[in-house]
Amino acid sequence: MNFDTFPILSLMTFMPLLGAFFVMMIRGEGETVRNNAVNVGAFVSFAVFILSLITLYRFDGSSPDFQFVEEFVWFSQLNLTYKMGVDGISIFFVLLAALLTPMCILLCKQSVTKRLREYVVALLVLETFMIGTFCALDGILFYIFFEGVLIPMFIIIGVWGGANRVYSAFKFFLFTLLGSVLMLLALIYLFMENSTTDITVMMDNPLTGDLQFWLFLAFFASFAVKMPMWPVHTWLPDAHVEAPTGGSVILAGVLLKMGGYGFLRFSLPMFPEASALFAPYIFGLSVIAIIYTSLIALVQTDMKKMIAYSSVAHMGYVTLGIFTATTQGVEGAIFQMISHGLISAALFLCVGVVYDRLHTREISRYGGIVKNMPKYATLFMLFMLGSVGLPGTSGFVGEFLVLMGAFQVDTVIGTLAASGLVLGATYMLWLYRQVVFGPVTNKDAAKMSDVNGMEKFILIPLVLMVLWLGIQPNFILDRIGPSVNRTLENYYTAISLPTTDLDALIKDVD
Repeated sequence: MNFDTFPILSLMTFMPLLGAFFVMMIRGEGETVRNNAVNVGAFVSFAVFILSLITLYRFDGSSPDFQFVEEFVWFSQLNLTYKMGVDGISIFFVLLAALLTPMCILLCKQSVTKRLREYVVALLVLETFMIGTFCALDGILFYIFFEGVLIPMFIIIGVWGGANRVYSAFKFFLFTLLGSVLMLLALIYLFMENSTTDITVMMDNPLTGDLQFWLFLAFFASFAVKMPMWPVHTWLPDAHVEAPTGGSVILAGVLLKMGGYGFLRFSLPMFPEASALFAPYIFGLSVIAIIYTSLIALVQTDMKKMIAYSSVAHMGYVTLGIFTATTQGVEGAIFQMISHGLISAALFLCVGVVYDRLHTREISRYGGIVKNMPKYATLFMLFMLGSVGLPGTSGFVGEFLVLMGAFQVDTVIGTLAASGLVLGATYMLWLYRQVVFGPVTNKDAAKMSDVNGMEKFILIPLVLMVLWLGIQPNFILDRIGPSVNRTLENYYTAISLPTTDLDALIKDVD
C-alpha cells in the first residue's frame, strides 16, 4: 500500500459516519438491538483506532512537515479546498480521539438504559467530527468539523443526561456557538485577504498590522470557551455533571483539547504580534484558572463536579505553556493535553463505575470501599496520582515542562502556577480518602462489587499508558519537537526577535 497517496485520514474521519449509518439500519427489539448496536459501533471505532496506530507507525517524527496530505478542489468558485494532513502536533490528538471512542461504546451497554442504538450513533458521529477537526488543513473545513462536534454532544447531554440535562445542554451549546461565530467572521476576512483558507498558506504568511489584534481576539473567543478558560468556564461543570459517563469522557478527553489545538494552529503562527501582546494577560487568566478553580474543587461534594473543576485548572497550565512561546512550555502544553485526555477520561470512567452501582455521585455516600473493591481502589489511586503530577506518571511530565517554560518568562507567574500543584494534590487526595478509605456510612456502598471484566479491559490499558508516558515521555516529545520548533521559529521571525534570543528561547529540552 502506498501511504503517500492512500487517503487514510479521510478513511479514519468518515468511517465512523458510515458505521453510524449501519447502526441506524439495525432492526429488532430488546436486547438484540442493544447487542448489535454495541458490537457494530465497537467494531467500527476499533478499526479506526487500528488505522490511527498504522498512521502513527508510518509517521516520520523527524519531519516538521504535514504528512499524509490529501487535497482536491472543493468549491472552485471560491477557491476552497478539501485538505487534510497531520503533523507532530495533531497526530496524537487523532490517536486520542480514536482510542477513547471505542472505550465509551463498550461501556455504554451497562450505563445507558434507553435508546442505546441512538447513543452509539451519536458517539460515532462525534468521532467523525473530532478526528476531522485535528486533520483539517483548510480553515472552512476546520470550522465545519470544529462546530460539528456541538450537535452530537448537545444530543448526548440533552437526551441521556441527568435531571438538569436540558439546561446544561443548551448552556454548553450557546456558550461554544457564540464564541465560534466570531471565529467564522475572522475566517471570512482571512479568505478575503489571502484568497484562500488553506491553513498552511496562512501559517506561512502571518498578518501584519493592527488588524491582526482584532482577528486574534475573534479566534481567542472561540478557543477560550472551548478550553475552557476562566471566566468562560461555567458551562463545563454543569455539562459534566449532567452528561452520561461516555459524554463526560469524550468531553474531558478530547473536546477540551480543541481549544488548545486551535491556539497552536491559528493564534501563534497566524497572529504572532498579537499573541506576544496578549500573552501577559493570558498568563494572568491562566493563573486565576489554576488557583481559583482548584479552590472551588476543594469544596465540591459531587465527584464529577470536582473532577470537572480540576479539568479547568489543568487547562490553565495548557494556555500558560502555549503562550510562553518556549520549547519547554509549548511541548509541555501539548504533553499536558495528551496526558489529561487519558487521566481525566479515566477518572470519569472511575466515577461511572461506582455510579452504575450506587446511582449517586455524592462523596458522602461512599467510604471504605477498599474492603469490597480493592482492584477498583488500586486503579483509582493510580489515576489520582497521575492527576496530581506524581513523578513517574504522564501528569508530571507535562506540568514540569510547562512550569519550566513559565519560569523562563516570569518567575512570579511560574511560582503562582506551581501553587496549583499543591491545591490539586489536596483535593484529589481528600476525594480518594473519603471515597476509598473513609468511614463506612452507607451499607449499600459496602456491598458494591469490584470492577468487572469489561471495566478492567478499559481501565488497565489507560493505567499502562499513563505510567509508560511518565517513564518514556520522549515517545511523544521526539515526534512533536520538530513541529513545535518550526512553529516557534516562524513566530519569533515574525515578531523580529534577534537571532541570539531566538536560539535561547527555542532550545531543546535535552
